[in-house]
Amino acid sequence: MSLYALLSPHITKAYGEDMSEKFDVIVIGAGAAGMMAAARAGARGRKVLLLEHTDTPGAKIIISGGGRCNFTNLEIKPDRFVSNNPHFAKSALARYTQFDFIDLVKAYKIPYYEKTLGQLFCDGQGGARWIVDMLLSECEKAGVTVAIATHVHDVVKDGDVFHLTTSAGQASCESLIIATGGLSIPKLGASGFAYDIATQFNIPMIAPQPALVPLVCGLDDVTMMRPLAGVSLNCRASLGKTGFEEGMVFTHRGLSGPAILQISSYWTRGEAIRLDLVPDRNVAAFLIDAKAHKPRSHLSTIMSELVPARLGHALVEKHGGNAIMAEVKDEHLRKLAHLVSEWMIEPVGDEGYAKAEVTRGGIDTRALSQKTMEVTAQKGLYFIGEAIDVTGWLGGYNFQWAWSSGVAAGDAA
Repeated sequence: MSLYALLSPHITKAYGEDMSEKFDVIVIGAGAAGMMAAARAGARGRKVLLLEHTDTPGAKIIISGGGRCNFTNLEIKPDRFVSNNPHFAKSALARYTQFDFIDLVKAYKIPYYEKTLGQLFCDGQGGARWIVDMLLSECEKAGVTVAIATHVHDVVKDGDVFHLTTSAGQASCESLIIATGGLSIPKLGASGFAYDIATQFNIPMIAPQPALVPLVCGLDDVTMMRPLAGVSLNCRASLGKTGFEEGMVFTHRGLSGPAILQISSYWTRGEAIRLDLVPDRNVAAFLIDAKAHKPRSHLSTIMSELVPARLGHALVEKHGGNAIMAEVKDEHLRKLAHLVSEWMIEPVGDEGYAKAEVTRGGIDTRALSQKTMEVTAQKGLYFIGEAIDVTGWLGGYNFQWAWSSGVAAGDAA
């Protein structure tokens, strides 16, 4: 039986108890950042209450990475996080690094492996649930009171004390940490609670929007893409000087896959994304050489040596139709090569929060202390994790931000 299962009765018992007594710290949201913050605050001897409005702590952790949780990345660097204030994340990431979290994982003897691009995943049957077990165990060791299925209806500040009205009764604290995340994956209980608190306390925000999300293309492009749904390949997706060389997959509405999810965090409506379907290869030279050595082959057959056959055929039809290589002018091959290497796609939208891995934007970091995550104009109020305008790359970066920002707040609150 997993530790998660063993702790469930304890957690359920916490729900419905009289919580009218005062706590030193209340953390709202038992996700990655919230559990980390609660455990760190409790380990300092603080009396901590952790509230979760669903009945499953760490729901996003459990489903992440196909159930194996890509819990961090070996290549964590501040420039791999998107924010209107790009230097904000540096302090927290430097003070609690990926290696610190790896040490915690090792201490619990959780097996893990490196996949690609520095991504670390849990191994074995326990998978992502081991990470949740670990965090709940840290909370239990630190004496944290955990209340699940508990909704916060109202937050009022009176002097230096926060008073909360919840579905389980009244609670108060000196330090209130908001770790309720963003709007992504609403089926797991995502909500705009953090943004409501920010509005209530006059804290500036950067407009939230879906990030790490599949993109929707216009009718002309979709007409070509729809028959290609499910076709995947390695490509480079770029916006200006920012680019990602990873997998891409065609969908019935546009494009998805790691390269597309990555570039979506940098994309805004009206911008065109450049796709190089055959990265690091001179396609024009390849096609002209193929014409010389395989003059009786069809152009679509030659294209299938570069990209998946269905895609190759679609590109050939899009650019003048199929023909015998000997009959195709070099200039036509160069134009086709340009289409393959610099295909400009202007998406018309994205798949929204239901398909987004995370939320971009949120609490304006200029309102927070980069060392503690505390609101500089509201003593005792903290925001951490996805609620903040800090969005990491795909591949464990957002979990590391959760750990780092959670530690920053938990060590200070």
